[in-house]
Amino acid sequence: MAVGKEIRTQISSIQNTQKITSAMEMVAASKMKKAQDRMLASRPYSEKIVKVIGHLAHAHSEFRHPYMTAPSEVQRIGVIIISSDRGLCGGLNTNLFRSLLKDIASWQSDGVEVELCTIGKKSTSFFKNFGLNITSVLTDIGDVPHFDDLLGTIKVMLDRYDSGELNQIMIAYNRFENTMTQVPTVKQIVPMEIAETEGMDHYWDYIYEPDAEGALTALLVRYIEALVYQGIVENIACEQSSRMIAMKSATDNAGDMIKELGLIYNKARQAAITQEISEIVGGAAAV
Repeated sequence: MAVGKEIRTQISSIQNTQKITSAMEMVAASKMKKAQDRMLASRPYSEKIVKVIGHLAHAHSEFRHPYMTAPSEVQRIGVIIISSDRGLCGGLNTNLFRSLLKDIASWQSDGVEVELCTIGKKSTSFFKNFGLNITSVLTDIGDVPHFDDLLGTIKVMLDRYDSGELNQIMIAYNRFENTMTQVPTVKQIVPMEIAETEGMDHYWDYIYEPDAEGALTALLVRYIEALVYQGIVENIACEQSSRMIAMKSATDNAGDMIKELGLIYNKARQAAITQEISEIVGGAAAV
């Protein structure tokens, strides 16, 4: 029964795929928990430094840092794009890229040039096809990113801002809401947009040593680095959650296909048996 053999082969192939997707689902679930722990561990530092920057933004200091001063005209924007190095994580990267492309199209329609810094293989390979200038690339950061690995990439963008080649720096990443929800996020990090901080009913200034310029520069650079690092750990948590959901969906779909093919195989087998019986009965009657 040739048809039955083809169906058995197809069922066996899908079962092997199902084993792989099931294993990948369990691995992603394990990595997701660790990624969420790292994300939650880094949030208090990011929240605290945002409060400090909030005080500085509303203080009446004798020195106003360029990172806190909006330019008179925006002619060139730099975007730090954070994506995953690997696929098989559903529409995580695609949703972020689609959201960012709308912003890029809007900026370009206003005559603003766009320059990119890509973190992750997926963003690098995707945006190479759009003819945009990619200033720096960082890949293979792994599931446990190290802060020191990011410094060079961030410094490239800040140096271009300091030299006047960029007027704004944005960051694009997926923000982790919960296991089922990842939100594509594009926000400005330089010059800093400091909103009113919740729970802060007063602001104060600081005493700077040795001088305000040196202290503020070190602090604000650290603040930007913390934002980028937080974006990376959030994106990794989103990646593992999205991959776990995608692999669970693939495993379930494989199970449904196996059931359908099993039903088709049984029907074909029953039809073949019925035909054989009919031929035997027909032959006996002829004799």
